[in-house]
Amino acid sequence: MDYAKGNKLKRAKKHVAELKGFYVHLVVYLAVNVFITTAKIVRNLGNGESFVEAFWDFGTFAVWLFWGIGLLFHGLKVFSYNPFFKKDWEDRQIRRYMEKEKREAEKYK
Repeated sequence: MDYAKGNKLKRAKKHVAELKGFYVHLVVYLAVNVFITTAKIVRNLGNGESFVEAFWDFGTFAVWLFWGIGLLFHGLKVFSYNPFFKKDWEDRQIRRYMEKEKREAEKYK
């Protein structure tokens, strides 16, 4: 019984650490991207562009986009969301594998 409690506690601590890591990643993502975007807009304004031109430049959003993709996958992992391999898919694969093993074992009886 103590082993089960210890195991649950260990898993809970691991999950909390992963969650904390995600939130740190999110805060760093926001802080760094706001800084980069502000610096890029200010630089572009200094080069004679209007605010609209400086703001809507692809370079302004490139870091947000590509780093955001990484952040999205980090969040999907932390929050255990997998749209491709859902629980019913896992169950079907397990059943299929077990049936295959059973057929293989029956060959040698």
